[in-house]
Amino acid sequence: MQARMDYHEKAPGVVEAMRRLEAYVRQCGLERPLIELIKVRASQINGCAYCIDMHTQDARVRGESEQRLYALDAWEETPFFTERERAALAWTEAVTRVADSRVPDDVYDRVRRQFSEKELADLTLAIVTINGWNRLAIAFRMVPGSYRPEHA
Repeated sequence: MQARMDYHEKAPGVVEAMRRLEAYVRQCGLERPLIELIKVRASQINGCAYCIDMHTQDARVRGESEQRLYALDAWEETPFFTERERAALAWTEAVTRVADSRVPDDVYDRVRRQFSEKELADLTLAIVTINGWNRLAIAFRMVPGSYRPEHA
């Protein structure tokens, strides 16, 4: 696989805009391990190898277990996730698949039981942001394997 274009170099404004979104998500108050889980799950749904590689590494640096990362694609079938995480993962899937799901009311009701309105807006922005990164990485064929995480 070869990258199509280095959009970081050719359009630094794009990267800066995305990094501003990312900076907000990092400081919004949501639990960092939860954010990493939704980043991995959205990236799995979108088939973004670069982002899966990146965010599984970031999750492990922050203490996430291999067991939970391996089971993330089948989270509904495992006992490894809290109710808050399950609600966030259901919301992640619905928002990521918005064209198919239209974000059903039952998923909204489930996530609202676990998140305040501000947290839900922040969670949704985190999902929007990783979906944006996924689309950039997939469109320009970013090659996985070169990313190295910062230490927690």
